Parts: sequence; C-alpha cells; structure tokens
Amino acid sequence: MLDYQTIWFVLWGVLWAVYFMTDGFDLGIGILYPFLSKDDQEKRMMINSIGPVWDGNEVWLVTAGGATFAAFPVAYALIFSYLYTPLLIILFALIFRGVAFEFRAKGASDAWRQGWDLAIFFGSLIPALLFGVAFGNIFQGLPMDNLGYYGSLLGLLNLYGLVTGLLFVVMFVCHGSLYLAIRTGDDLGRRAERFAVKAWVVLVLVAALFFVNTAFATNLYANYLKNVIWLAIPALAVVSLMGIGVFAMKNHYQRAFVASCITIVMVVMTGVMGLYPQLLPSKIDPRYSLTIYNASSSPYTLKIMTVVALVFVPMVMAYQLWVYWVFRRPVTKEDVLGNKDAY
Repeated sequence: MLDYQTIWFVLWGVLWAVYFMTDGFDLGIGILYPFLSKDDQEKRMMINSIGPVWDGNEVWLVTAGGATFAAFPVAYALIFSYLYTPLLIILFALIFRGVAFEFRAKGASDAWRQGWDLAIFFGSLIPALLFGVAFGNIFQGLPMDNLGYYGSLLGLLNLYGLVTGLLFVVMFVCHGSLYLAIRTGDDLGRRAERFAVKAWVVLVLVAALFFVNTAFATNLYANYLKNVIWLAIPALAVVSLMGIGVFAMKNHYQRAFVASCITIVMVVMTGVMGLYPQLLPSKIDPRYSLTIYNASSSPYTLKIMTVVALVFVPMVMAYQLWVYWVFRRPVTKEDVLGNKDAY
C-alpha cells in the first residue's frame, strides 16, 4: 500500500511536469520571439497567441513550489538555500517577462519596444535554461553533507547540468513552435510549421545526448533496473518524442502538440522517478541525502493536503482547459491591427 510520502512524491513530480508542459510553450515562444517574427505585427501576434494563458500557466509554478514547501519542508528549505542564486535569477527573469508583455504596447517609440523585446527573450531563455540546470544538478546529486552545501553558481554549470539545461531549452522551443503553428495564421503560422520540424530534429539529438549522459553522470537508471515496469515512463517519452516528428511531417500539428506535451511530462517524470525515494541526493555520501521520509511533513498534514488537492486541483485544471477552449481560434494580423486591447 502506498504511503502518503510516496503519494506526494509522485504528485510533486507531476506538478513540476505539468508546469513545464504548460509554461514550456510560452517560454519557447519567448525564445523564438526575435527570430521567427519578421515585423512588429508578427511580434504582437506571437505575444497575443499566449496572452490569455501565460499567467495562468505560471499558477502551476506556484502550485509546485507550494507543494514542495507543504509536503517536504526540509527539502524546500535546502533547495531554496543551496540553489538560491539561480532560483532568484529565474524569479527576476519571469517578473521582467511578465512586465514586458504588459508594457511593450504602452509606448510608441522603437527603442521602448526593442527594450521590452529583449526582456521577453531573456525572460524566457534564462528560466528555461536555469530550470534545466537546476534539475540536472538535482538528478546527479549536490555536494552537501551534514554541515551544508559546498557548491557555487559556477559549479552548477557542469557538463550534465548544461546538457539538461539545453534539453529544456530545445524542448520548449519545439513545444512553442508547435503551439504557434496551431494558434497563428498567415505567414507566421506557416513559418512556425516549418520550424517545428527542424526543432524536432535538434530535440531528438539533444534528448539522445541527455539520456546517454544520464547513464554516466547519475544513478537514475538504477530504479528502472530494479522495477522493470517503470521503464514504461522513459519508453513513453521516446515514443511520444518520435510522434512529434511523425505528426508534424504529416501536418497534424494539434496531434504533434499533444505528443510534445506527453514528451515533456514523461521526460521530467523519468528523472523524478529515477530519484525515488530521494528528493535531494548528496554527491558526497548517500547518508546525507534528503529522502521523502526524512524531509516530509507529518502523515496527518499529508493526509489533509491529499484531500485538499483532490478537491481543488481538478477545479484549476477544468478552468484552465476552459480558457484554452475559449481562446482556441488562431490569431491573425487583423486581430492586432488597430486593436488597442491587444498586447
């Protein structure tokens, strides 16, 4: 029978995976923003394609962070202590990106718009890269013992951390280009369709590099050798990754986007389930690792949280799906021309 620590460990991983799945496409669009658009109208089309949903997507970041704090407070405290600098950089990048979406259209000068365009680009690239670097370092373990953490910001930029960061960036770029192919029309939509296939090819190569490096840099695969049925998670990641390319090359972009969603969730869950039962492994000695048992809240707290999650998480999901349905129509140049309410 599953204990509450295990249930919340799985939920913890799922919440982070859902955040990367939802916010991933608008981070990807932000990274593509200065490269895929040809003029100011197309930039506005890109922003307006995610305008109704980007802030709702970030609710999952708050939920994932809150779940970490409530379910595993010791792990929360140490993660936000040891990784304080990169997480603070991510926070400021997300703040500037959100401000840029709202402020870009408030000024008429080219310099004003160009400044906020840079904020959108770097406010999307930096979180995508550093989230990957952070999770990559957690996957391979941090240099910590009973006295604390012995790493630095530069130490986090190791080979495996950077490979994981690159994987996140390319996943989100591919995800964002597929979303643009669905949500924009005119030349921009067709350009996004062509770019999505190219991004998928790069993603396959980077994903292969990540999975090979994982075998040498981490112990994540040990759990899969002990529990063969768990291999369904990375297997589904590979199948859905191949599905992106198959559907995109057949011009089935909605299906390709769904496959991209599954890929992101399964890649994140592959790493998370490889950690189990650890939350924060130690590179120095496994005795100093934080697990779901020595870092969790009391079973009674976890029980109450489970009831709350069963009630409110489906409500959040239903609302967000409704928003996506309401704003499902592709954005065209006519939607942004002369529309003061558009971004």
